[in-house]
Amino acid sequence: MPQPTEPLSFLSDALRQRQQQGLLRQRRVLDEPNAINFASNDYLGLSRHADMQHALSTATDLAIGASASPLVSGYLNVHQQLEQQLCHMTGYQQAMLFCSGFAANHCLLQTLSAAVDTVVADKLVHASVIDGIRASGVKLIRYRHNDVAHAQQCLQRAEGQTLLVTESVFSMDGDVAPLTQLSQLARAHGALLIVDDAHGFGVVGKNGLGASDWIEADALVVTFGKAMGCQGAAVLGSNTLIDYLQNFGRHYIYSTAPSPLLVEVAKTALSLIKNGAQRNRLLSNIEYFIRTADRHKLPRLSSTTAIQPILCQSQSVLKVASGLREKGLLVGAIRPPTVPSGSQRLRVTLSACHTHEQIAQLVTALSEELSIDG
Repeated sequence: MPQPTEPLSFLSDALRQRQQQGLLRQRRVLDEPNAINFASNDYLGLSRHADMQHALSTATDLAIGASASPLVSGYLNVHQQLEQQLCHMTGYQQAMLFCSGFAANHCLLQTLSAAVDTVVADKLVHASVIDGIRASGVKLIRYRHNDVAHAQQCLQRAEGQTLLVTESVFSMDGDVAPLTQLSQLARAHGALLIVDDAHGFGVVGKNGLGASDWIEADALVVTFGKAMGCQGAAVLGSNTLIDYLQNFGRHYIYSTAPSPLLVEVAKTALSLIKNGAQRNRLLSNIEYFIRTADRHKLPRLSSTTAIQPILCQSQSVLKVASGLREKGLLVGAIRPPTVPSGSQRLRVTLSACHTHEQIAQLVTALSEELSIDG
């Protein structure tokens, strides 16, 4: 007679194995109000900006929840206003809102991939992009990170209607995609170009508009939880693309629309991005960090964006992050499978709210902790 087994024992086994590998993920409540946060994606410092808080406190006529999907009764004037504002800033014909960047990417890629023959994607695109592509069952070809020549080779191998997919700023390396070359490549091969602009919008480009300052992609994903300091996301594209997603994008069709209250706040975030003052402070902080970190010979990747990865030895990244936390500095410790094996890192993220004194404090602490670890 078979012995009874513990319910969910197969899950416990998987967790135990991950713990033995030193890769177990655990949530930790952020209960250190005086700590300096270098781990968030609040690049422009808008999540606590006075104008954002004012917009929230004065939007008393708006419901907290949309109460229905956009195609039932959840699409309100405030949703349409934010979409139009996004289109006016970026030059796209239409936009549609989602509750998160993951949802936007997954819906877009699953829906479009199901209608094409091949997807060619950068090796380091976000998990939400990969999951959306895989859910469609389409043939996926991945090109070496930011390698235009290899992307061209992959497009030459692609069959039928093809999507070419990249991020604008890559979330773990902080580097910028060669968007102009990729756009030209997509046109030459008749492929549709899809850009995840989550970490670019509000931060990079001549006007801080991310990918839109360089190219017009066939579909652009903008998220509100990074530079906009809010919550939600949008897919931008042509009238045909958005109409298609409204009819075939299951996540959009069957999900409650984003909170009207937070959508109103997101409108204020766009105004602050257009103003440019927060971005100028961020750019000053990025330049100061790079100069100071290089003077201390920190092992950073060659990023020029707000994402500044510091490479660590494979068994040390949690130890270094813990040492920094004891000094009142919060820095993300990134390990496999989020990044490739052997490229464990501290993911320093800079904000317009940081002072040069705080950045100098971080660099000194990093130098000390990495020296101790080495």
